[in-house]
Amino acid sequence: MKFSKATDYALHTMLFLTAATPQKPMSVQQLAERQRVSPTYLSKILTKLVKAGMIESITGVNGGYRLKLNWENISFLDIIHAIEGSASLFDCSVDHGPGCPIQKVVLSAEEKMEEELRNQKMSDLVRELNIGI
Repeated sequence: MKFSKATDYALHTMLFLTAATPQKPMSVQQLAERQRVSPTYLSKILTKLVKAGMIESITGVNGGYRLKLNWENISFLDIIHAIEGSASLFDCSVDHGPGCPIQKVVLSAEEKMEEELRNQKMSDLVRELNIGI
């Protein structure tokens, strides 16, 4: 299974924002330079994170993006769902009723993976790594 590059950039962006002073906005240019990605491309990712309610956009001379309230509770799964959506990774194409045994195995595995990603908070990772930007 593979997540998109957008998810990679979103996770790193949230890491940078979490490690930075939560109330101090970072510009899209700063965030893009840290990841060596186009600011235009990163802006699209930031828009998804804003729509998901994880960050907010601050306008003006000292504007940029910063974490919203309750940022300590943002999980890896929250970020992944904001970018990838929450649809199952597998869709059974054989018509043998709703009890597809293969679908059940895959869904069970997805649930375990999602539980792990739900339990991993970005703020915990920053504390664990003892990083500040």
